[in-house]
Amino acid sequence: MQPGDLSSSIPGSPVIPGSPGTHVCWRLIHAARNSYAALYAACEKEGIILAPAKGPRPGITVYSLNSLNEKRYRKEIRDADSVTIVGGPHATACYESVSEYADYVVVGEGEFALPALIRHITEGRTGKIPGTATREGYVPAEYCVRLDAYPPFSHMKGYVEISRGCPFRCGYCQTPRMFGHRMRHRSLDSIALHASRYRDARFVTPNALAYGSDGTRPRLEKVEALLKRLDNNIYFGTFPSEVRPEFVTDAALDLVTTYCANTRLHFGGQSGSDRVLRELLRGHSAHDTMTAVDRCHEHGIIPVVDFIVGFPFESDEEQRETARAIREVCRGGKVHVHRFIPLPGTPLAGARPRKILPEIDRCLGSLSLHGKLTGSWGDPQIRFCS
Repeated sequence: MQPGDLSSSIPGSPVIPGSPGTHVCWRLIHAARNSYAALYAACEKEGIILAPAKGPRPGITVYSLNSLNEKRYRKEIRDADSVTIVGGPHATACYESVSEYADYVVVGEGEFALPALIRHITEGRTGKIPGTATREGYVPAEYCVRLDAYPPFSHMKGYVEISRGCPFRCGYCQTPRMFGHRMRHRSLDSIALHASRYRDARFVTPNALAYGSDGTRPRLEKVEALLKRLDNNIYFGTFPSEVRPEFVTDAALDLVTTYCANTRLHFGGQSGSDRVLRELLRGHSAHDTMTAVDRCHEHGIIPVVDFIVGFPFESDEEQRETARAIREVCRGGKVHVHRFIPLPGTPLAGARPRKILPEIDRCLGSLSLHGKLTGSWGDPQIRFCS
């Protein structure tokens, strides 16, 4: 069974013990599969089962939304004949507007807040707990989740989250705004236990090569200790996680080739322009990206590099610089391209994406036709909402 699949072994009833007739359902949304796995496990610890549902159900229905699919579910939530709880990156960034059509909003991490909120609701209490918002206001959380306190999944299988939080402040990214600027790591014992349930071990983390570190300087002895603990096929620094280009050193690549099954490494270059990277607060240069590409080739690893086109402050020439970097990577690697999306809660929220130059659009299309490039640089809704 793959992560996110519905397990036929889900035990028990979706009724909360001690609250007869109150059913709690999770609205199945493809983009929120791993969130479902993590929150299913957290609620299960409290005796609450999040039953899968393809629409709102009487009782309580829980949603996790991103900023691209939120419009699709807004009316459904507003019209639902049930108590609705909404979380996820969009709800975290826009809790005031989401609370206008949802009964409750979970802001930020949900492992503690969601089961506590469900208990409050079913026991007829206020529902005003840390980390939640309603039309009446928001109660900020004064805690962060300790990963080892919760399993990454249980009956509803998901990927193993090994780290959370990011010390960088990239202008387009919601991750540090939702999970904080300090990295937290799951312990070796917990990771090994849950990874053992898979033949192929894959992980969720903002930067796989930052495991065990503060996120700004690698501690490869910690990474090696993790890899040594795992005895299945290890896919590290590939989907659904990646690494940062300045972390791609010869020593790091030696670890990947020694312990891991993946022949590719996925990292974010984002732009071919140093000025744009500085504006974004990326914390690395375009040279760092190309150096990482070269090192991958030297170690027999295929680089897969993310780029973003259409930043609001990039010039025509800077967009061409990015296209040149993309073509260079494609000589012996792969590229994944996104169009810039102004996500709420980020410094670039509300910015207008810049048009893609016709010559750049043709270049990306040609590389895609030749199997060198994937992504959605036209309408991002195609990727996230199809």
